[in-house]
Amino acid sequence: MIIYSVTIYIKKDVEADWLEWMKKIHIHDVLDTGHFNSFKIFRVVVPSNTLDETTYCIQYDCKSMKDYSVYLETHASRLQKEHTLKFQNKVKAARSVMEEI
Repeated sequence: MIIYSVTIYIKKDVEADWLEWMKKIHIHDVLDTGHFNSFKIFRVVVPSNTLDETTYCIQYDCKSMKDYSVYLETHASRLQKEHTLKFQNKVKAARSVMEEI
């Protein structure tokens, strides 16, 4: 199994709006591409967050690197752009891909 992990650093003044948008819209848009089976969303508690920022980690699982690669080639840019435009300078993202062993 492949895990596509997205770590988000979000400003607290938009955190509630961001979390609602992620749960109601963005995560479903990612899943609707057909390349991921499920997701989990976590709030990072250690290391602790800064006073004005909260960190979240969203993990999407897919069966193979091919599924991830097709997502990356056909959908990722559009979905990432939507996220960036909606929250602009209030959010930073770091992405990684992990393989279960």
